Amino acid sequence: MPTKQDSPSSVRNAPYLVEVLGRVLPPYGTVLEIASGSGYHATTFAEAFPHLTWQPSDADETARSSIAAYREEAQLTNLKLALDLDVMRQPWPTVQAEAMVCINMIHISPWEATGALFAGASAILATGAPLVTYGPYIQAGEVLAESNVTFDQLLKARNPDWGLRAVDDIATAAADAGFNLAEIIPMPANNLSLIWRRV
Repeated sequence: MPTKQDSPSSVRNAPYLVEVLGRVLPPYGTVLEIASGSGYHATTFAEAFPHLTWQPSDADETARSSIAAYREEAQLTNLKLALDLDVMRQPWPTVQAEAMVCINMIHISPWEATGALFAGASAILATGAPLVTYGPYIQAGEVLAESNVTFDQLLKARNPDWGLRAVDDIATAAADAGFNLAEIIPMPANNLSLIWRRV
């Protein structure tokens, strides 16, 4: 039986993300969420945007089980079953989306996964379509918050391939796949929402 996973950080940041997504998501269509994790966000977003079809995904079977539990409880007709999707495995098991969302994946995955994220998105999204990424990042010329310095050290201790990424480096990888950085939105807890657009 599917078991819901708790995600306190998702509960905290969801209202702020709903505000951002409400400004950038299209009026209709499918939103593909990459690395959906517990499923709390997917359920919250599907409820907040009933005019959109929300397609969660995750490479982890335990996460997909949690997403299924949230979905079963919410009974939202616009929330789909989670896809088994690993950004590093191309092509992805989906063919159409009008927007994409990726929350807190880039810093807890190898750097190659960032390039794979944009490469996969470029095969799905049309010109002008948004890809929203969220998490802690490093910005050129700005002092990294002490909490983010500590977080970065903890991540690298868990896995040397993980860690906070520089916005400029992500922008280079994005440009290689045909995306421009359209907007940087400061968020609570020293996080950022980055709005990318397919060119």
